[in-house]
Amino acid sequence: MGLPQIPEDVALILRWIWLHRNYLIIFITPLLILPLPIVLPTPEARCGYVIILMALFWCTECMPLAITALLPVVLFPMMGIMESEKVCVQYLKDTNMLFIGGLLVAIAVEHWNLHKRIALSVLLVVGVRPALLMLGFMIVTAFLSMWISNTATTAMMLPISQAVLEQLSATEADSDEKELREGQDNQAFELTEVNIKHPLDNVTGDKPNVNPDLEAKINSLSECRKKEREAKYIRLFKGMSLCVCYSASIGGTATLTGTTPNLILKGQMDAIFPENHGVINFASWFGFAFPNMLLMLVLSWLWLQFMYLGLNFKKTFGCGSKNEGDKDAYRVMKNEYKKLGSISFAEGGVLVIFVILVILWFTREPGFMPGWATVLFNKDGQYVTDGTVAIFMSTMFFLIPSRIDFLYSINSQDEHDEEAEGDEQEGAKQEKKKKLKGTPTLLNWKVVHDRMPWNIVLLLGGGFALAKGSEESGLSVWLGESLAPLQSIPPFAISLILCLLVGTFTECSSNTATTTLFLPILASMATTIGLHPLYVMLPCTISASLAFMLPVATPPNAIAFSYGNLRVLDMAQAGFILNIIGILCINLGINTWGTAMFNLGTFPTWANGTNTTHTP
Repeated sequence: MGLPQIPEDVALILRWIWLHRNYLIIFITPLLILPLPIVLPTPEARCGYVIILMALFWCTECMPLAITALLPVVLFPMMGIMESEKVCVQYLKDTNMLFIGGLLVAIAVEHWNLHKRIALSVLLVVGVRPALLMLGFMIVTAFLSMWISNTATTAMMLPISQAVLEQLSATEADSDEKELREGQDNQAFELTEVNIKHPLDNVTGDKPNVNPDLEAKINSLSECRKKEREAKYIRLFKGMSLCVCYSASIGGTATLTGTTPNLILKGQMDAIFPENHGVINFASWFGFAFPNMLLMLVLSWLWLQFMYLGLNFKKTFGCGSKNEGDKDAYRVMKNEYKKLGSISFAEGGVLVIFVILVILWFTREPGFMPGWATVLFNKDGQYVTDGTVAIFMSTMFFLIPSRIDFLYSINSQDEHDEEAEGDEQEGAKQEKKKKLKGTPTLLNWKVVHDRMPWNIVLLLGGGFALAKGSEESGLSVWLGESLAPLQSIPPFAISLILCLLVGTFTECSSNTATTTLFLPILASMATTIGLHPLYVMLPCTISASLAFMLPVATPPNAIAFSYGNLRVLDMAQAGFILNIIGILCINLGINTWGTAMFNLGTFPTWANGTNTTHTP
């Protein structure tokens, strides 16, 4: 007995509702939650109304995320929560400048293809054996994602991995066919020898026929090998696609500018705890997150190795000499590298600026000794920050030329002018002047305008506005008091439960929206129960980047899924375990070297504005 058929009229109505769902959410949702500020006419309830509305809009994406982030500019002043001027100031703070500076560096690296040169250089060193190839792609992808966008890294690395695997598959297919053909020829040769020894069996002298049973057996073996090879490379394609998109998300957690949630944490810390003395900066974040990233990367590689390559390390690492398939696949990567040509002046310039920027970030305030900023500028306050350094160095891209030929182009032009005589020479000189063009800089505004994700700047600002509104309205205090019973739960259990909650939530919501919504609540909870705010805010921020289970969870997942090799079930099976691995690694880090680095066992004075510290 089949399912009852839906009437055509009802189906049309349902289809209309689905097609216009965004409009329905936008207009109906505010009315459904409107009783909250009407029944409870307090600043806390009005601020809660705005936060709930924005959370629903962010989760459903009925409006662009950046437009939703602008709602506090309208709603906070109209509901008497904050003055418009105080709200608008939140949208362009020091953290936004750090974000913009970091993205300018990433755009320059992508514009001159420096990231592809780095990737291929490392892969040529690693080799093409399956396990090492997977590890090589994961290392390169994670490293690049520390500095440029996860999406751009995934979009660049996946085609390279697909090309290498396709070459390996094609070479193995040719090798199998050649081996079977040689086997068939050998069998025919043996039959020929038999006929020579016994000529009476073939009195006509015709060419001996191959045994039909033997030919059928060879064809059957060929088909069997083909199916095995296809199944093997389907697994390899899946494993390689997942390793690239997952390592892009993992790598982004290692640096402060690697992904947006990291910057949201810094901004929220500076907004909620203005006296924190820059506890989160580039060096301190890297000191905690980089070892955690390495641990997650190795365990993720072992898990994907187990799922798609098995545990035969001798086979997958490929001990011994290289075969033809390895050489051909290596040749593919070598040809890709040759297409880039020799390193240009522009690539060298971008690389030098990038290295200097990283060095300045690390040495500005390393923590274990006074940094250059402390000695030169920050004696009486935090004048120079990571954002200052990022904007200063990224400005260099608009000052330095992309070629060095401008140094001798004028001299060559003058020499040409001296040699030019008569009308013909004058015409040639004018033509030469027309061809002479100015040397472009390493970056120009058109490139930046096309590639800069300005919507993230507004998203960051929206998060800071929400945090400030919660503080001004008293909602943060109310939330903290409501969560006071959590004080009876051990801190490590609180951190683990919250990481699981955030990790689950981020699978169906953007990691930016997730951290923006959760961090102010976590800060209020921590101060209420006497827990160091970073003990819960830091692991939950990194957990927001661990969206491994669904194609829609992150852009890297979506790009990998679009290649057609993966099913949703494949991603869910691999991603579920990786989520658990990531959360356990983060909680291991926060309870070991993280506690030592940030002194997490003691409640800080800057968290409550008092002059005393106590151990929770």
